[in-house]
Amino acid sequence: MADHDIARPTSGDIVELIKDDHRRFEELLRELRDTTADRDSARSAFSELLIAHSEAEEEQVYPRLKSKKVIDGEEEEHGEEEHAACNEELLHLLQAKGTDTQKYEDAVEKVATALMHHIGEEELSILNPAATEASEELRQQLGVDWCTHRNRLLEEGCGSLEQVEALVKRDYEQGLLPNDEQPEDE
Repeated sequence: MADHDIARPTSGDIVELIKDDHRRFEELLRELRDTTADRDSARSAFSELLIAHSEAEEEQVYPRLKSKKVIDGEEEEHGEEEHAACNEELLHLLQAKGTDTQKYEDAVEKVATALMHHIGEEELSILNPAATEASEELRQQLGVDWCTHRNRLLEEGCGSLEQVEALVKRDYEQGLLPNDEQPEDE
């Protein structure tokens, strides 16, 4: 994945760190659509970054912002539901054989739609309040903790098809995805 090195910051303001990843997602989505790009490499990088990013948010950021009353439980749960929806669409993207099929193209558009919706809402309802209502000290500590968790997941090689399948299964079991859509192959 030399062409798609994922930055591994170790500290910073959590709001800026998350927004930096959001811009990287946009770049990777452009590559996933570009027929002249190494789409398979872009798909792997996108999957790894998406899983590491969202899992670190759910473990390190959302609960602490909620405990400090920067966001409420509804915002935390909605963010987790949107991560689950992105994971489900990511699974379809990873299941597409090759990168030159209609299934691949459709999967890119569906994951892009889900992710861009989430990014817009997260920046508005979670990051904006964090920027104005969380102390600089808290934002810096969250930055270190999020980076540490995210980087550990990246080092462990998160984002494989099997790992995303397990996450989607977990998301169904936790009620983050509607059960009427659950795949029948269990």
